[in-house]
Amino acid sequence: MAPKPDTVLGVLRAAEGYLQARAVDAPRRSAELLIAHVLGATRLQLYLLHDRPLGEDERARLRAMVAERGRGVPLAYILGEVEFFGLALSITRDVLVPRPETEGLVELAVELAPRGARCVDLGTGSGAIAVALAHARDDVTVVAVDDSPAAIEVARRNVERHGLAARTELRCGSWWQPLRDEPPFDLLVANPPYVDPQRPDLLAPEVAAHEPHHALFAEGPADGAYRAILDGAAAHLRSGAPLLLETGVDTAQRALALLRDASFLEHSELRDDLAGLPRYLLARRP
Repeated sequence: MAPKPDTVLGVLRAAEGYLQARAVDAPRRSAELLIAHVLGATRLQLYLLHDRPLGEDERARLRAMVAERGRGVPLAYILGEVEFFGLALSITRDVLVPRPETEGLVELAVELAPRGARCVDLGTGSGAIAVALAHARDDVTVVAVDDSPAAIEVARRNVERHGLAARTELRCGSWWQPLRDEPPFDLLVANPPYVDPQRPDLLAPEVAAHEPHHALFAEGPADGAYRAILDGAAAHLRSGAPLLLETGVDTAQRALALLRDASFLEHSELRDDLAGLPRYLLARRP
């Protein structure tokens, strides 16, 4: 027997079909998360609510959200949050949506940060890396930097949301510029913009269309952000400090060559992510 069209199950099937017809990735998951958001429920709770009718206000809100998703707007922007490293993070269209592969960068930072380390996260965006690292390691402090005031405000929201303000500082400025008078750090981590601006085809269409280009595309050469980071790293890292950077297929080898050419670094290497793609650049100050 077909579900009534105004019930959770009926609306879910209609939303899924609408998104599927527009070639949205994982249409069932998107429909479930959007309905759960409107109802203030979890995705799992929907299975206990299949026969619940939706009110007109709920249906109107859902229609608007499903239409946005059908236009390719990333789900995190519509919902206003995303899960990263097991933490719920606030997200706006001023910042990138943190990716699962960046969780691998955090895992390395959690593993390699010395006891009591003072860490720096350059280009923090939503603060995802800084918040996840500080949350996972209660012995470390993190200074997070971004040149976008709007991004810093999102990061501040996430720092406060997880009660990490005492161990996480936020600075607005370009790369090392707001850290000129800081003592050296024990670990550097960054996920800089590394996509060649001439190769937007390397990105998923919804990413290229909706996420902030200044956080995706390198200015000038594709390895430009790595050069900017390395320009100040020698003066800002202690002896023995690990350096951890995210990269992508098109830029990985050029960025690795920069690390290997840097006289103040040793043990430079490139590691793959879980999908087998070159993703994590590691090096260390001697």
